Amino acid sequence: MHKEIQFPGFKKITAKNMPWDKVVASGHRACQGCGEILAMGMVMKAVGRDAIVANATGCMEIVTSPYPQSAWECPWIHVAFENTGAVASGIEAGLKALHRKGRVQGEMPSVIAFGGDGATADIGLQSLSGALERGHNFVYVCLDNEAYMNTGIQRSSSTPWGASTTTSPAGSKSKGQRTFKKNMPAIAAAHDIPYVATASPAFHLDLMNKVRKAVSVEGPAYLHIYSPCPTGWRCKPEQSIEVAKLAVTSKVFPLYEVIGGEWHLKKTAKPKPVEEYLKTQRRFRHLTPDDIAIIQEHVDWEYARLERLAAMTDSVEDEE
Repeated sequence: MHKEIQFPGFKKITAKNMPWDKVVASGHRACQGCGEILAMGMVMKAVGRDAIVANATGCMEIVTSPYPQSAWECPWIHVAFENTGAVASGIEAGLKALHRKGRVQGEMPSVIAFGGDGATADIGLQSLSGALERGHNFVYVCLDNEAYMNTGIQRSSSTPWGASTTTSPAGSKSKGQRTFKKNMPAIAAAHDIPYVATASPAFHLDLMNKVRKAVSVEGPAYLHIYSPCPTGWRCKPEQSIEVAKLAVTSKVFPLYEVIGGEWHLKKTAKPKPVEEYLKTQRRFRHLTPDDIAIIQEHVDWEYARLERLAAMTDSVEDEE
């Protein structure tokens, strides 16, 4: 259902007014070229220190909080895979109660929840769905590196078709992952929440401004951020951002927003073939031309569906 959505207090980030303050400090233990820690840093840079973070078990929880050290410069809590949405909604409800009783004055801090694709699309989907359905005022960020990288590169429901992982290994009788990637942004949008968006660290201003919109909107917001993992994807660390950019320009990971039920697609004017994206990662090196054709067909079909959704609300934008 269409709703008029406002972004009160939204301040656009440009190259000239980029925030300098880091909320995720340097010196963490992320792998070289990790796109996930880069995306998380961008999110928190856009949000600022006036925030409370609930962080699910996963790569980002491990590398930023090796006891007794912490890279976090704001209130932060480690939560399990399955209850990130529940903990974040509890924080938000607690803040409301404290505010109502006069024990907290002024602006309420932003409540941010981070989860990987396993914590979001698999183990934590139930608690996330409940939090979105109840309408808690918080931002959920899925950092999608397309497998359980922290525990040994096992497949998740966000792993793309054909990718080789330790639990979907490619071989003489297997193409790798046998199912297509779960469409988490569409699942979040189906909850009829005010704001859903996809983002990539290769387009940092777009990502950070979507974060600013998400924290300014009243009610739940969901951000799905593409997060290259050189370790699990078997690509070069220095190519992390190049891979992230290719995912967008090949239409594998389109950038769009769903605002109050309206779909706004940032259209790719001259899309590159999916093969250019796949050949940057050794997890796809076993695929044959016929396999790549299957992936290309699926990508084109999904993109055409997005175009139709956006066209219904006249919200297709040409590539900048």
